[in-house]
Amino acid sequence: MPIKRIKSTWHESQRNEAADRSFEDVAGAMAFIAWRIALESAKDLHREKYNYDSDQQRTAVIAEFLAFLVQIADRILYDMLDQDERRKTINGLGQRLADHIQDNLTELFGAGDYRTPFIETLNERLQDYAAFTFDNDQPDYHFLRYFGDRILKIMGDNQTNRWVIDEVMERSAPEAIKHMTRSVRNLLV
Repeated sequence: MPIKRIKSTWHESQRNEAADRSFEDVAGAMAFIAWRIALESAKDLHREKYNYDSDQQRTAVIAEFLAFLVQIADRILYDMLDQDERRKTINGLGQRLADHIQDNLTELFGAGDYRTPFIETLNERLQDYAAFTFDNDQPDYHFLRYFGDRILKIMGDNQTNRWVIDEVMERSAPEAIKHMTRSVRNLLV
């Protein structure tokens, strides 16, 4: 099932003029969109009969999708913003996503520091993804394979989940990329 429609344009009013949008505003909007894409992608895996053993496993899959989407946003922004603007936007995106992780995991699992492990994972994944190619708004095979492998490692290689890597590479990732790419471009217009 495809990801539901996600609003990715600014509401037209004087207060939303392009000059009034800060990097924090753009990063916040991207974070909200990335969160929705990751959440729907995780739900879609479940609808496709892949099994989660626990809420911890499901939230780890969401976090992995978020790290992937940050990398997609970074690659899209590479040609759209100068280096400093891109850095500010991606850092803001990571911080806002860490806020989402902290809020949602606190609600699910109780008090704790969920932000730090997410930021550590995000930084590790950004270094890993840097080795892969992204041309014409599309990641190469190795980029997708790495992402699929990360999801498989979280979900486990049991009889039901052993094909999740193919599902991620062929359906989930392309759908997520399509939505994230459109959103990033729309938010910067």
